[in-house]
Amino acid sequence: MTEIIAGNRVMTNVSRLVGCWGAVCGLLMAGLSFTGCKTAKSDQPFAQIVSASTNHAAGGSAADVSGTQAVTSAASSGGADAPGQLFGGSAENLREGDSLVIMFSDVNPAIPPFSERINDQGDITLQYNQTFHAAGKTRGQLEKEIRERYVPKIWKYLTITVTPQERFYHVTGEVKAPTRQLYAGRTTVLKAIGSCGDFTDFANKKKVRLTRGDGRILIVNCVKALQDPSLDLEVFPNDTIHVPRKLF
Repeated sequence: MTEIIAGNRVMTNVSRLVGCWGAVCGLLMAGLSFTGCKTAKSDQPFAQIVSASTNHAAGGSAADVSGTQAVTSAASSGGADAPGQLFGGSAENLREGDSLVIMFSDVNPAIPPFSERINDQGDITLQYNQTFHAAGKTRGQLEKEIRERYVPKIWKYLTITVTPQERFYHVTGEVKAPTRQLYAGRTTVLKAIGSCGDFTDFANKKKVRLTRGDGRILIVNCVKALQDPSLDLEVFPNDTIHVPRKLF
């Protein structure tokens, strides 16, 4: 009997010990679980902030690249090697009939400047009988092409400078101040006539003759052109506008 009672006491103590350890383990698991929840909750906003910052930075980078491309594009369109080269105060490419002065610098012996007119085929001929197609190009494009032709085959160093001379067009006939006009930029028949004081009272506005530098003749109805700007033809250097007199 005594042995049974002792055994029961041992079992009771063991149960209590197991119960205590179970409670401790339960508390530990609860603590770990609580800590994990807190960590997950606290990490989530941080992840969102990092994600938002990354997205913002990426967006800013894209905007910067886009802006750089826009600036580069704009710089290129106005640069020396891009169409629309500025000279004479306007955006124009070289044309047939333009007179150019081409200087060869940084060569020994020195070479005097070339004075060349772009012929009807759009070409010029320079040192060593080298022909270049100039019409349609900008100053920068032509300078680059000329230099690449001579360097390094003939000279090791060479600087090319292309300078267009002043360009003109003429307005004659029934305008208040017929004259030769300096070509300072893109213009049209109506604007050119306006710069000469406009039509006289005897002008035949329906049959204004525009003669191109290459000899082609175009007839402009300036009455219709006032209503439809697409009929107001562009004027180029070496063109001649003639306003005839009305027949009564």
